[in-house]
Amino acid sequence: MTTPTVVPIPAFSDNYIWTLRDERHAVVVDPGDASPVQDYLRREGLKLAAILITHHHNDHTGGVAALKRAHDVPVYAPHDERIPEASRRVREGDTVELPAFGLKLEVLEVPGHTRTHVAYYGAGMLFCGDTLFACGCGRLFEGTPAQMRDSLAKLMALPDDTRVYCAHEYTLSNIAFARAVEPGNAALAEREARDRAAREAGRPTLPSTIGLEKATNPFLRTDEPAVAAAAAQFLQRTPASAVDVFAAIREWKNRF
Repeated sequence: MTTPTVVPIPAFSDNYIWTLRDERHAVVVDPGDASPVQDYLRREGLKLAAILITHHHNDHTGGVAALKRAHDVPVYAPHDERIPEASRRVREGDTVELPAFGLKLEVLEVPGHTRTHVAYYGAGMLFCGDTLFACGCGRLFEGTPAQMRDSLAKLMALPDDTRVYCAHEYTLSNIAFARAVEPGNAALAEREARDRAAREAGRPTLPSTIGLEKATNPFLRTDEPAVAAAAAQFLQRTPASAVDVFAAIREWKNRF
């Protein structure tokens, strides 16, 4: 197995189209726009080998049809009729083989943001779309708080050094919210300084790691007393459960 280099191709205002590549081949994750991908492939002299999709939203799928027409490559996607370009439907426990890199990625079902959202994990890399963000998580457009909390717990169970490649550069705004929830978290203060410096230098804040998210991301810390206390203050009552804490923090973030 050759572990590919992972490169972010910026798209729209804050999307990253993650691109796994070596000297000859590339695989793209959630290409919401075909143009920057085509430009990158031409500039680097790469052959597109596959497309991976995490969920149906257009900023993740809008470029798939054009790329598939131009390159005739397999498109891996969840079982969702809203992704008609998919050629290979995947679900929990499936394996995506990328022979260009001799790499296998495990499929994880992580509903919450959407009902059919999946993530891809392998070789220390996690491509999680809009489920887990750096210091945040996706809005619950189609799932329940319990589903999203379970999905995040599944990702938390991965090794701490797993690199987290989420699909948006939301980190600084997410950190601002996280500090409102947990102002005494020293690891969070350190993260803010580091990630702010990265953005000021024009660098992505990503990838993150599972270990860093467990230390700083309030949506992964709903069992922490400080987070539960912040949820209680928002609710003006004692949360009934850890899911209630999560739901309160998510609703607070929606209004933040």
